[in-house]
This record gives sequence, structure tokens and C-alpha cells, in this order.
Amino acid sequence: METQQTSSSPFPNIPPIIESDDREYRDTGVPSTVAIAGHPLHPLSVIFPIAFLAGALVTDAVYWLVRDEFWARASFWLIVAGLGGGIVAAIIGMSDFLQIERVRKRTAGWAHMIINVTLLVLTAVNLSLRWGNPVGGVLPWGLVISTIVGTLTSVSGWFGAELSYRHKIGVVGAGSRTEP
Repeated sequence: METQQTSSSPFPNIPPIIESDDREYRDTGVPSTVAIAGHPLHPLSVIFPIAFLAGALVTDAVYWLVRDEFWARASFWLIVAGLGGGIVAAIIGMSDFLQIERVRKRTAGWAHMIINVTLLVLTAVNLSLRWGNPVGGVLPWGLVISTIVGTLTSVSGWFGAELSYRHKIGVVGAGSRTEP
């Protein structure tokens, strides 16, 4: 990908979705508050909940097409695992949100947090629809909620990437937690 110059700082020629601060391109970044050997845990903790919730969307769609109860039960367990893993990821992410002022100063930080809380609430609602009757909870509302969750997961991931790659939050660096 080509780069272009702005204020003598190279950056990808992908426009920022919300905001940008050229000082952040010169800054080393700020590390995560929850890390092992300097490696942030939040990116690791989101992999499985994202996969489980995306998988639930797929298994809901397959159930809708073939009406095999196996797919409804698979969706139920994927949602259970996605919610459990999502809660762990949220606790880790909330630590960074509360302890790193730079996160709270960025609209991307607020968008990422609000969308993720919404995802957890929607996933809990989706699970409650299926509790005791995994098959009966799929259509129509389970599939609708799974579609919304799948879409919002992608949007939230974009904002999380904005925080890491554009604002250098949760990276190996010695920058300030308040300003670049």
C-alpha cells in the first residue's frame, strides 16, 4: 500500500474514520494495562468470542435453511461460549479504557466500548431467547440478533484497530497514557 506525507509523518493513505492526531505517528505508543511479558491480552482474549459469535450467525443461517435441530443446538453452545469469552475480553478491555486516558479521549475508544457493551447485552438476550428451547429461539429473533451481533462485531473491530494502529494504544511503547 502506498503512503503519503502529512506534516512530515508518513501514514497509510486510509483516511481516519473519526479523528487523527499527527503526533501519534511520532509517538512510541502506550502499552496495555493487562499484559504478559509486554504482550497485551485484550487482542488475544477477543479471538474466540468473535469466532464463536460469528459461528452462531452461520449455524443460525444453516438452521434456517435446513431446519436440522443440530444447528440450533450448535448455535446455543456457540452463544454460551461467545458470551462467556466476551465477558472476559470486556473485563480486560475495560481495564485499558479506565486506566489509559488516551483511550477515553478518542471517539474510537468510546465507540469501541459502547458497541462491545451492546454486543454483550444483545448476546445475553439471544441466549435468553434460546434458554430451555434452543430450537424455538432461532427463528425469527435469534437469527435477527445474531445478524446484528455479527455486523456490530465487525464495526467494533474496526474501532479497536483504530485505537491500536492509528492511536498506538495497547502497543509496545513508552508513550504517555494521556497524550501522544
